[in-house]
Amino acid sequence: MVLFHGNGGSIASFKNQIPFFEKLFKVIAIDSRLQGKSGGSADTLSYDMMASDFAGLLDYLHIDSAYVLGWSDGGIDGLILAMKYPGKVKKLAVTGANIVPDTTALYAVDLEGMRNTAFSLTATPIDKTLNRMMVYQPQIPYSDLKKIHCPVLVMAGDRDMIKPEHTLKIYQSLPVADLCIFPDSYHHVCQQHPELFNETVLTFFRK
Repeated sequence: MVLFHGNGGSIASFKNQIPFFEKLFKVIAIDSRLQGKSGGSADTLSYDMMASDFAGLLDYLHIDSAYVLGWSDGGIDGLILAMKYPGKVKKLAVTGANIVPDTTALYAVDLEGMRNTAFSLTATPIDKTLNRMMVYQPQIPYSDLKKIHCPVLVMAGDRDMIKPEHTLKIYQSLPVADLCIFPDSYHHVCQQHPELFNETVLTFFRK
């Protein structure tokens, strides 16, 4: 089971998931490029690059396929991994993921915060790069989601920063998918309600 964290996060973002799932799976938690303890150049960053990193790591570890859980940016990475490297994903669970960076998917206040950091005079180069990526990416047509043939669990909080209609459209665009909207929950539902979140993901993976 492979875990992909969100923008600006690290392996520690899944501190409430790793102890639960490691009893049942071989868990591989990854610091994404430019984040946590992973390196990389701040000159450029894309979700495609990170998905390629993850595919390469699975090859290096001689893992043919895995269950994948992605939160936020990690959910985007998971969708791209399942599209571009379909044999590597047995089942995919994503929470708080978007496939376009505009107001059809996110609220204006959140987009404005990303832009402010992306073009700030005082933010670090890495913070600028991470936020610039979210301002311009991803750009995934809904039709491309038809390329994903593994089962996908699409999740979000009912008060997520991702608009519910966008989460619903992602779910509706996938060939084989389940949908879960957590009540009284925000973008960090995996940290906010870990027991419910973990059991929901486990039930899906075991189906």
